Amino acid sequence: MSETTTLTITALQERVEAIFRKAGLNGTQAGAVARVVVAGERDACKSHGIYRIEGALRTVKAGKVDPDALPELVPQESTAIVRVDAKGGFASPAFELGLPVLAERARSCGLAALVINDCTHFSALWPEVEALTEQGLAGLVMCPSYATVAPTGGNKPLLGTNPLAFGWPREGKPAYVFDFATSVAARGEIELYRRAGKPLPEGWAIDTEGNPTTDPNAALAGAMLPFGGHKGSAIATMVELLAGIMIGDLTSPEVLDLLGTTTLAPRHGELILGFSPRAFAAGRSGDPFARAEVLFEAIAGQGARLPSQRRYAARTKSVADGIALTQAEVEQLDRLLALGLDAVA
Repeated sequence: MSETTTLTITALQERVEAIFRKAGLNGTQAGAVARVVVAGERDACKSHGIYRIEGALRTVKAGKVDPDALPELVPQESTAIVRVDAKGGFASPAFELGLPVLAERARSCGLAALVINDCTHFSALWPEVEALTEQGLAGLVMCPSYATVAPTGGNKPLLGTNPLAFGWPREGKPAYVFDFATSVAARGEIELYRRAGKPLPEGWAIDTEGNPTTDPNAALAGAMLPFGGHKGSAIATMVELLAGIMIGDLTSPEVLDLLGTTTLAPRHGELILGFSPRAFAAGRSGDPFARAEVLFEAIAGQGARLPSQRRYAARTKSVADGIALTQAEVEQLDRLLALGLDAVA
């Protein structure tokens, strides 16, 4: 059995933030980015935890993200659209800046949208969704990526993994949250299969010739596939339209053209929608939150599991017992802290 080291959530946050500061990120960037990385590790989402640090640092070293950026709210007083210019920095600090304004306008108007432009996004979307549910709002979040997914019937990368996330607040219980790529699997999952030397499940990817493959290396060189065939392909296209073209930012093919590689975190925009359930239900009978609980109880009553339950259970354990890291993971964190950007190619 390999040795493990257990850190508190706070201790891991401090260590990851120190790594980003060593690499030249300012306090605004380092703190926000570290929070989403640690949230992934806390919730046992290994593909979005400390595994993501190297990719973020590689993107900084390549000059594709501004480590000293300070996001700015773009004045738009008389509209339900809140816009934040990330100034070429990471998406996380831009989201943290725009969230309070989004929440206030969603409560006032019933619905509001936060548009983040010119950002680099490398994390899961459930941290944004959960932040909305903590404000008592339902939320829908989406963003493009870079072209790594072939449309159904196609044979070359064109769409991004284009994640989509939704959250519904629950009183006294963890929010109802789902967050998934519109590809069969996230690219990070394929990379984890590659590192482990394991074959992919069938139906995940095609090679450069358009043939089905279970070889992670061939998949990374070729293209992933949408989930659900034409349905996932259509949803991925919707994300390109709403969170790329509609907000005046890059689509997945344009991101790949800009970066020239899939080894760096993608630079694009992000669309976050906040809904006030009480505002939408006003004047109608029944409390929307109580009615939602009836639905959730009926789902659980059939023996089905609500999404994110595994993640919430992992979070509870991490809060109580700390986060266990392997010896290799601890050594990697130590190396990144000691060398900063010199630790990555």
